[in-house]
Amino acid sequence: MENSHLRELLAQFRNIHFGHNWFGQSYLVKLGDLPEEHYFERPYTNIHAVAELLAHSTAWRRDSIVKIRTGKGELTEASINDWQDLNKLKKDGWKTIFAQYQQSVSELVELLKEKDDAFLQEYYHDPEFAGDFPYSFAINGILQHDIYHLGQIGLVIKMLKEKGLG
Repeated sequence: MENSHLRELLAQFRNIHFGHNWFGQSYLVKLGDLPEEHYFERPYTNIHAVAELLAHSTAWRRDSIVKIRTGKGELTEASINDWQDLNKLKKDGWKTIFAQYQQSVSELVELLKEKDDAFLQEYYHDPEFAGDFPYSFAINGILQHDIYHLGQIGLVIKMLKEKGLG
C-alpha cells in the first residue's frame, strides 16, 4: 500500500493547524493571540471576525469529511452554513466554535490516515463545482482554503490589536 503522497498531505495539514510553517504561525498559535471576547469583533464593518472565519473554515472541512465518507459534498457558497451569522456564533460561544474546529481537524486527519494514495484518484461529486473530481482536488483544496483563511485570521488579529483590542 503506497501512501507517500497522502502522508505528505497529512503532514502539511497537521503543520497548518498545529506545527511550524515556512509561512508563519499555525492555527493553534494564531488562535491564542486574543482574549476570548475579541474573537467576535470585526475590525471594520466589512471585515469578518475571527469567529466567522474559523466557523467558515470548519464548515468546509466538515464538508470534506462528508465527501470522503459519502462520495458527495453538500456545501456550496449559497448554503446557509457557508458563512454563519455572527450573532448566532456569539450565542454558541468561542469555546464551542473552537471545539468544533478542533474536532473537524482531528476527524479529517483520522479519516485520511485510513486511506492510501490510490484514494486520491477516486472520484466524488462536488456540488459547488458541479461535477465529479478526484479526491486529490478536495484534499488540496481544503489545504489551500485553510491556509488562505489562516492568513485572513492573522490580518484580522493584527487589525484588532492596532485598534487597541486584544
